[in-house]
Amino acid sequence: MSGGKKAAVGIVHELRVRAGQITGPVVGMTIVVYFAYHAMQGDRGLIALGALRQDVDQLQAQVLDARAERMDMERRVYALRSESLDPDLLEERARHMLGYGYGDEVVVITHPQRIPLAIAGVNAQ
Repeated sequence: MSGGKKAAVGIVHELRVRAGQITGPVVGMTIVVYFAYHAMQGDRGLIALGALRQDVDQLQAQVLDARAERMDMERRVYALRSESLDPDLLEERARHMLGYGYGDEVVVITHPQRIPLAIAGVNAQ
């Protein structure tokens, strides 16, 4: 064998040895990166978990609001029962439902609804 051929064989042998030494860590790092990526991304990743937690927080706030509204309605219904009739609440509901008011009152309509023509002052012909 000539000197040039021996040097080429030595270089090839050295490359194979070094490639064998680096293959394990490269494969290991590739596996770690693969699992780290999929732990963060996707339908079941950490980012999706954060979004789900935000959704849960918003829905819990809606539940609390609905409970408070329900308790307020229950309180108002209880106040209209015959055994605990609240005259102010009864008057408020009657005036709202029938469209009555006193002559010296100014009515401010914040949520316009269908007002009967007779109440609105329009001749129903």
